[in-house]
Amino acid sequence: MDLNLILTDAADAEARAAISDGLRDYNREQASFSDGKELSALLSDPASGKVLGGLLGHTSYGVFFIDLFHLPAVLRRHGLGDRIMKLTEEEARRRGCTKAVVYTITFQAPEYYERHGYKRFGMVEVPPPGASRVFLQKDL
Repeated sequence: MDLNLILTDAADAEARAAISDGLRDYNREQASFSDGKELSALLSDPASGKVLGGLLGHTSYGVFFIDLFHLPAVLRRHGLGDRIMKLTEEEARRRGCTKAVVYTITFQAPEYYERHGYKRFGMVEVPPPGASRVFLQKDL
């Protein structure tokens, strides 16, 4: 086969769709279904509508994946993160998820997730020195 192999840090929407659609079709062939779906909770300014923070994730094959979770410092310690976690975990359960998975970095928020019942199942050392990527899971 004569094909081009391109290394990029900016795959376009068409390339992403070719890969994600192809994987979804393969998974559907293997499992007889495909249930991947985005699950996000967004905090926005009521006046401007601008998103200030929140959680981006997805559900697939019984697992809720927390992909990104950020609140600006001014919004922390007001219970908003806890409300977001509760809301998204409840929706994941409604979708049939029995597990949740997240990864974070030691200087980010592993203790936050542990307070919410997540347990560490792996770590990988990453820069800066002394930091690690922490993988956590929770039974829903």
